[in-house]
Amino acid sequence: MIVTIDGVAASGKSSVASGVARALNIPYLSSGLLYRAATWAALEHGLTLDTPQAGRTLAQLLTGWEERGQPLRLRPLTEGNQVWQAERDLTEHLHTARIDAQVSAAAVLPELRDWVNAQLQGLTPPFLAEGRDMGSTVFPQAERKFYLYATPRVRAERRVLERHQDLESVEAALKLRDERDARQSAPALDAVHIDTGSGTLPEIIAQVMSHLPA
Repeated sequence: MIVTIDGVAASGKSSVASGVARALNIPYLSSGLLYRAATWAALEHGLTLDTPQAGRTLAQLLTGWEERGQPLRLRPLTEGNQVWQAERDLTEHLHTARIDAQVSAAAVLPELRDWVNAQLQGLTPPFLAEGRDMGSTVFPQAERKFYLYATPRVRAERRVLERHQDLESVEAALKLRDERDARQSAPALDAVHIDTGSGTLPEIIAQVMSHLPA
């Protein structure tokens, strides 16, 4: 079985995906964490992400690490995803304002999208895949698809609890990211839409579970 949960930034995808995955006793895959890891790699190596050659250069960097036995790898654990480069856990470095500001620029690069999709499609089901276009593009064959959304203000209020930033600036940044991510964030036509601003986390998880086979 493959289940997909897509949605806009800070809509609660990871929290809901983790809860549903635990209920189903299957791992979940966070595509966004791979995009964040690739963004981290680009910034660490001084790559500019808004140039015509950015996608090719970043793909070459990631492929080079793979060839040298130091690949970026997603570890899809039920309790939470991790990204490692060889023996180094990068996860704690990937949720920062610095990455937030650049990840959308990385995520639109075709070469990087191909790399992330190949990483995910190489994993063996059953699993739950969470991201922007898991149900529409990466796993169109998924048995169940969901799309999560909430207002920019609700999402900003959640994010400031994680980042300790100014609410107005976070909301403005989320609106800008929504515009940048619009192409990748279009929901699958057969996805179930759920407003995550209208209930608690357990209630949202229960909504998702109600659409899944017992």
